[in-house]
Amino acid sequence: MSDNTSRSPHASRAELHTAPTAEHTDDDRGFRADVSGLGRIPLRAIPAWNDGGLRASNRQNENQGTIFGGRGSASGGRGADGDTLRQACGRGDLERPHFDIEVPPGGYAWWYIDGVSDDGKRAVSVIGFIGSVFSPWYAWSGRGNPGNHCCINVATYGRGGRFSMTDRGQTALRQTSDMLTIGPSSLHWTGKQLVIDVDEISSLPIISRMRGQITLTPPALTQIELPLTADGAHVWRPFAPIARISVDLEAEGWQFDGHGYFDSNFGTRALEEDFSSWTWARYPTQSGATCFYDAERRDGTRLEAAIGFTPDGQAAHVSAPGSARFNRTLWALPRATRADPGHRPKQIKSMLDAPFYSRSVVETVLNGERVQGVHEALDLNRFDSPIIKPMLACRVPRRAQWKF
Repeated sequence: MSDNTSRSPHASRAELHTAPTAEHTDDDRGFRADVSGLGRIPLRAIPAWNDGGLRASNRQNENQGTIFGGRGSASGGRGADGDTLRQACGRGDLERPHFDIEVPPGGYAWWYIDGVSDDGKRAVSVIGFIGSVFSPWYAWSGRGNPGNHCCINVATYGRGGRFSMTDRGQTALRQTSDMLTIGPSSLHWTGKQLVIDVDEISSLPIISRMRGQITLTPPALTQIELPLTADGAHVWRPFAPIARISVDLEAEGWQFDGHGYFDSNFGTRALEEDFSSWTWARYPTQSGATCFYDAERRDGTRLEAAIGFTPDGQAAHVSAPGSARFNRTLWALPRATRADPGHRPKQIKSMLDAPFYSRSVVETVLNGERVQGVHEALDLNRFDSPIIKPMLACRVPRRAQWKF
C-alpha cells in the first residue's frame, strides 16, 4: 500500500466525533445551531461482533431473514466477518441523516445519491465527501486531515452529461446536523426530503457551470447499517434504498423525475487498506428494492450481503441468486452482479467508466423478476497504483482556499 501501510494498533477503534464549533474559521455559531436537538456527543465505530445483529447468509436458497424496522428489532446470530445487519449507531443517524461529524485522520465519510429518469435516458449521481477517498490529493496529503479534502461530486449521465469533482480545503466545509455545505454546494435534510443545491464547474471534456437543485423524497428511512469489516472500521448506512428523485438543473433537457437512492459510507481507514475489490448494486423491485454488497477483503474473507427493503423502511437479509459475470468495461474492469441461473446481466446505460471504477444501469433477473438498477464495480488494486492518481488529478482539481 502506498499511503497507509502502517496500521495503528488502535485504528479499528478510532472515533467519529461531532465537530466542535471552534474548529471552523468562520464565525458561524448561528449557522451551526442544531435545530434537530441531537447532542454533540462522541460517537464510536462499533465492532461487528458486539452488535447482536442478523448474520447475512451466503447460501443461495435461504429463506428471508428477520426484518429490521426500527427500535427493538429482533436480533440473530453473530457475523464474525462483518456481515451483520444492525441498528444504525455511532453517528446520531438512527432516524435521519446527521452531517455534523468529525472524521478521524485516515478516515472518510460520504453521502451518496443517485437517480435514473423514468424513461431511462438520463441519470445523475451526487456524493458529498469528507476525506475524499477517491481524491489523489487526499492520498498524497497522507490523509491526516479529512476535513481539508472535501467535495461534492456531481455527475450527469446521458446526452450532454457532465462531471464535477473539486477537492476543496477546510475553509470550504460547514456542517450542522441537517446540512453539509462544501463550497458553493450543499446537502440539506429538511425532515422529509434531501435537497441538494448544486453550483459547480465541470471538468474535461465539457467545462461549464453545473447549477440547479436536486430533490430526493423517500417514503421512509431505514434504521439499519451493515458493518463491512468485523472490527467496524467500515460501515454502510442505507438511508433510503427506495425514493423518488426530481432533477432541475440549468441545462437543456436536465429536468426529470425518476427513481432514486440515498446511502452513506463511513470508515476509519483507507478503503484500499482493507479491500481489494467490491461490487454493489441496488435494484427497484415490485415489492421495494434489493441491494447487493459483495467485497473481497485483504484478509482473504468475503462479504456477500443481499438485503431486501420495503417502502416503509424495513430491511432484512434475503435469499438471492449467485453471482454472474457480464461484459467488462472499456477499461477492461471485470464486473459481476446477482442473476438467476441461465440469465446473464447486461449493461443498459453507461454512467461512469474509469480505470478503477464503473457505474452503470444494469438489467438482471432476480427470483424470476426482470429488474434494472444502478451497479458499481470498484478495483482498489488498480486505484492504489501510482499511475492512477496523476491521471485522476486531471479530472479532480484542487482548490484549497474558499471564502463564504
